[in-house]
Amino acid sequence: MMIKMGNEKKLVEAITSMEVDFAQWYTDVVKKAELITYSSVKGCMIIKPAGYAIWELIQQQLDFMFKETGVENVYMPMFIPESLLNKEKDHVEGFAPEVAWVTHGGLNPLQERLCVRPTSETLFCDFYKNDIQSYRDLPKVYNQWCSVVRWEKETRPFLRSREFLWQEGHTAHATAEDAEERTIQMLNVYADFCENVLAIPVIKGRKTEKEKFAGAEATYTIEALMHDGKALQSGTSHNFGDGFAKAFEIQYTDKDNSLKYVHQTSWGMSTRIIGAIIMVHGDDSGLVLPPKVAPVQIMIIPIQQKKEGVLEKASELKRRLSSFRVKMDDTDKSPGWKFSEQEMRGIPIRIEIGPKDIELNKCVMVRRDTGEKIEVSLDQIEDKATELLAQIQKDMLDRAKKHVATHTYDAADYLEFEKTINEKPGFIKALWCGEQSCEEEIKEKTGATSRCMPFDQGLVSGKCVCCGKPAKKMVYWGRAY
Repeated sequence: MMIKMGNEKKLVEAITSMEVDFAQWYTDVVKKAELITYSSVKGCMIIKPAGYAIWELIQQQLDFMFKETGVENVYMPMFIPESLLNKEKDHVEGFAPEVAWVTHGGLNPLQERLCVRPTSETLFCDFYKNDIQSYRDLPKVYNQWCSVVRWEKETRPFLRSREFLWQEGHTAHATAEDAEERTIQMLNVYADFCENVLAIPVIKGRKTEKEKFAGAEATYTIEALMHDGKALQSGTSHNFGDGFAKAFEIQYTDKDNSLKYVHQTSWGMSTRIIGAIIMVHGDDSGLVLPPKVAPVQIMIIPIQQKKEGVLEKASELKRRLSSFRVKMDDTDKSPGWKFSEQEMRGIPIRIEIGPKDIELNKCVMVRRDTGEKIEVSLDQIEDKATELLAQIQKDMLDRAKKHVATHTYDAADYLEFEKTINEKPGFIKALWCGEQSCEEEIKEKTGATSRCMPFDQGLVSGKCVCCGKPAKKMVYWGRAY
């Protein structure tokens, strides 16, 4: 299937409509927008410049937000000795099926296997036990940007791969209260980042015991809703209490000269958030990028560029707009091809300028998110670009919020739950008795998992959606990636 522009020849391959096959649409977009390509390493992806540029912008802005809260960056080794990994029983059991092992160094077998980090709690604990001696050494609020390896059976670009990029924060505190405060603080940073930078609304809440991180006392999450009605866990923050500290003997001397265990947290967000951007905002023409993470915010496309003065004027506009991330497409491709390519890549604004526009001292600005065309005086180009990018960012968040609102349902009993999950993809708010058996039954019968117990519980009064016993919590449920 091809797209045609007027009488021109076939230009670019069309992508599968998301309404026809959402999974294929997603794969088409990541490949044709040149975000990712497959590698010869099974289950591992090559992130191409267009994809990595999005990650760089995410990293820059999230890192700034972290540092505003006192976070410092460090770097830990990528290898973990097996004896170190085995120190925290629940933790190692949770990760054992996904661990990749190094058994040889060069030609020689290693005396002890080394795990390629699936996450770095054990390394940070081993470091903290020597680095923390006194209450004066606390808190430690560290983060690292790195890659991790988890031997996934099934992989999908950005959403699940055997190696992926992320940040992992690891903190140590004197008290349980301080650790809990930091855990919630970082979850709120993630939520603010998703809404204000990525234009993705999220539900904040706590994971159930079944769904929490291995070795954590409590896991908090932000859950986003994709266009197809599936949920995506988009960032998590964990309170470890003093469990890891006891396993690794991380103690400090308090003001009263007594030895106490530290309380720890960890929190992370990965390149799977790029998958969320694609699936929340994309359309049948390709990517739709929020201006704040668009590697190119404005693409200038000269029309009839061989005519005198057109390229010069387009270049002048590019110089005037240099405070934005701006590019000009002066290749010999046809305008229709260039428009299609700009749309596929999700560039927020396209500026068209040709001989007639120059005569009238104007250009045409086209919004990627709505397709709206706006004639703009060249005298006002900078102000209009600023105004339009801010409007696009706001409108994208508003549309995403509306999608969540119209795809969030209530279910009072199991029959209503089952009917809703099968006929109306989205979040389902339903009461739960707190028993893991009910949680497992719902997952087994419907494929829906508990996404979170939202902080705003309201008045919990009624019966469990599964067993009919008195409810203890209101839960967001959904099928998920």
